[in-house]
Amino acid sequence: MEGLTIPGSNDIIDAYSRIEGSVNRTPVLASTQLNSIFGCDIRFKCENFQKVGAFKFRGATNALAMLSAEELSRGVVTHSSGNHAAALSLAAGNRGSKAYIVMPDNSPAVKKAAVAGYGAEISFCKPTLAAREEAAQRIIDNTGATFIHPYDNFNVICGQGTAALELYEEHKDLDIVLCPVGGGGLLSGTATYIKGVNPSISVFAAEPAGADDAFRSFKSGEFISTHIPNTIADGLLTTLSERTFKIISEKVDDIFTADDATIVECMRLIWERMKIIVEPSSAVTLAVIKLNPGIFRAKKVGVILSGGNVDLGSLPF
Repeated sequence: MEGLTIPGSNDIIDAYSRIEGSVNRTPVLASTQLNSIFGCDIRFKCENFQKVGAFKFRGATNALAMLSAEELSRGVVTHSSGNHAAALSLAAGNRGSKAYIVMPDNSPAVKKAAVAGYGAEISFCKPTLAAREEAAQRIIDNTGATFIHPYDNFNVICGQGTAALELYEEHKDLDIVLCPVGGGGLLSGTATYIKGVNPSISVFAAEPAGADDAFRSFKSGEFISTHIPNTIADGLLTTLSERTFKIISEKVDDIFTADDATIVECMRLIWERMKIIVEPSSAVTLAVIKLNPGIFRAKKVGVILSGGNVDLGSLPF
């Protein structure tokens, strides 16, 4: 693993200059009805409209932009069952590079199809971290491909932070910025940028109660690297890394959790009231607002909706 290099807000500004022409500038939407229900002014940064349907394309695109021509010729590799796999596959294809993706053999068929559709070479493995890492290492040994971690990567974190940059450019008067946390790449990039440009804005994170390792790490001050997650928010199952834990510990104001029932309720509310598709990992943010009315009442809140990749054949409502 590369050393624990920690980005600053200028690194995120630099990343945006590299990827601006390649990523979607996603819309910031508001709902009068939701504002009335929750008693605050919410601005939703809709990364469900990003390419591959999630913010992950920002980090993957920036990581590819930082590789040399020789590195691009050897390809890139990662292990992921979700949005990072699709994002890296598309970003690699855009640069004429090969993506090797290690996916657990129990990954949803819709995600396998999406990754294959972006032209990646998929290797399947048993659904354990050890199996994923071993399979990725074999590919690196055989091809010389560069490993791009889903979140424990300086350039990925800088790319993810560009969603907050766009949000802030449009709404500089925010009181709070709220985003989900799984591995912490999006949260690290968001907190780094927002605290760099306006330290008076509070940066909060939302996490499923059934996968609350970041919450426990943040509250205890000690990095918790193992847990057994149980949540409908399948994009938020991973633990923090030492790098993302360090950034979050220094720059995030608080982390809140939400139970799955409230996540599903708020996911449905967004679908019904805003007419947009978001996945459970996005809806955890609104669930946290619902469960903590005193924190958010009468505030102007920027919410990053992280993605919209949901299996329409098995909706929770």
